[in-house]
Amino acid sequence: MIIGIDDTDSRQGMCTTYLGAVLIEELNVYGDIKELPILVRLNPTIPYKTRGNAAIAIQIDTKYPGRVIEQVISKIESLAEMQSEKTNPGVIFVQDEDYSRAAPELKRFFHNTVQHVMTIESAKNLISKLGLTAKGYKRERGLIGALAATGAMLDDKWDCTYEYLAYRKKSLWRLPRTVDEKSVYRSDLTCYPNTWDTIDRTNKVVVCVPKSPDPVLYGIRGKDAGTVKSAAEMIESETVDRSAVYRTNQGTDMHLINVFSIKDIEDMQSYVVKGTVKNTPYTIEGGHTIFSLGDSSGYYIDCAAYEPTKNFRYLIRSLMTGDNVTVYGSVKNQTLNIEKIRINSLVTKYETKNPVCPVCNKRMKSAGINQGFRCRKCKTKAYSSAKLEIDRELEPGIYEVPPSARRHLAKPLVRFESNDCKLFPSR
Repeated sequence: MIIGIDDTDSRQGMCTTYLGAVLIEELNVYGDIKELPILVRLNPTIPYKTRGNAAIAIQIDTKYPGRVIEQVISKIESLAEMQSEKTNPGVIFVQDEDYSRAAPELKRFFHNTVQHVMTIESAKNLISKLGLTAKGYKRERGLIGALAATGAMLDDKWDCTYEYLAYRKKSLWRLPRTVDEKSVYRSDLTCYPNTWDTIDRTNKVVVCVPKSPDPVLYGIRGKDAGTVKSAAEMIESETVDRSAVYRTNQGTDMHLINVFSIKDIEDMQSYVVKGTVKNTPYTIEGGHTIFSLGDSSGYYIDCAAYEPTKNFRYLIRSLMTGDNVTVYGSVKNQTLNIEKIRINSLVTKYETKNPVCPVCNKRMKSAGINQGFRCRKCKTKAYSSAKLEIDRELEPGIYEVPPSARRHLAKPLVRFESNDCKLFPSR
């Protein structure tokens, strides 16, 4: 049986992955948990999400499906943040006799839910069509993510990463976390690049320790289960109550859609789009840096490096009209939130300056209106200014926002095989 669960948390507490970790322990009495549980991040632009828009799935080999269903429903009802208006849990049960029949449509639903906007009605219609056992609460929005998570469990062809999640004792929830920062830095130094987004060294931020009032103490992301476990063992902290390793689509760019024309871009979806910088980037109130991207279709879209991207904004401010770039990011309110940018080519720009004296190598001064230039020391003359190429700070290549500003689904450059990945500023 595959169990998909979504939307049990709120901004005030809980975490659906914690519920998953509890269930993995409790369901062992009814059978064997198969492989690792699944944690999938869904479309990051959805306005109804509580925090990270995550759903989970667990697979169990059991002779007691009825008892499993009862235990899962009981645990959701006892742990979910039902009092929150935005918390609308959903749970799906896919039994083994449904696998082959349901798998193609569930896989499709999973990928669609990562990239597009799916409705509660579409999820309920598919549940009905496939004859799946399901339960939704309140507005039942969690059925969407729960259904997507079961599709991820049935699909073994998507790119995956891993996350080790350590959870706090319940008595400490909502209290400040105790994690030794030096040990986190040591773990990152030892395990990077096989783990990532543990530390933002440029901005001196510990990324793996959340600030939200939920049960998670810290999370380590990496390329395989063994690596994230080893990295976690190096971290010194308050007592860990329980832990779990999830297979996940974090850090994969699964949310991105390749689009060939800006005119085809829609709000609440994420894209890879190529075009030309159409204006000098400018900074607005709040510290957000904006430029307009256009292509041969004649359409434009604003692209934004928001304040949390910190030094990445300096890179964006270094762009010039005419630069050819490929932008990666999510679109809301007709603005693309930049996650990465590939600089394909840079325009050559010139500036005019007073000419240099050929004798003393110092810049000449103006000799007066329409009288050219003169070196006051050597008395040499020149009748036209010098045209000099502007030295660009940038070079072609792909750049990313810092780890402290990275979205869950955004693929970090450390996972790219390309040799043109750039660091601006250095890690």
